[in-house]
Amino acid sequence: MSHNLVVDTNELRCLALNIYWEARSEDLQGQLAVAGVTMNRVADKKFPNSICEVVQQSKSRQRLHRCQFSWWCDGKKDDPKEATAWGSAQQIARLFLAGIYKDPTNAAKWYHADYVTPPWAERLKRTTKIGRHIFYAEQDTQVLAMN
Repeated sequence: MSHNLVVDTNELRCLALNIYWEARSEDLQGQLAVAGVTMNRVADKKFPNSICEVVQQSKSRQRLHRCQFSWWCDGKKDDPKEATAWGSAQQIARLFLAGIYKDPTNAAKWYHADYVTPPWAERLKRTTKIGRHIFYAEQDTQVLAMN
């Protein structure tokens, strides 16, 4: 079986970078969850409509820690340093975009690490916890029971 999906290489790189920087220490489900949130935002008209624009969304990159995904505006270089993790993130991004992997978050568009409690979380519906991240969707989103 062959999957001949044509994906813009820059968009693929943006998704892979987001998976790498947000979840490289997570297992496959944790990395898929970051891909899912990214793509759920791309599909939502309240967010930019490209992967790179979603990943890089900020009020100003000049201000540290004002981005949707913290690694994008943390003041550090964004080049992956761990070859194995980077290769894995690229493969996960490719397969997610090809539809081989599915979103495990129940349509989440936000998440945070389980050791913080951001004030915005109380306005949203918790959909699941995967690895060290807790995921959220809008209050009116249907959450499927996960068995």
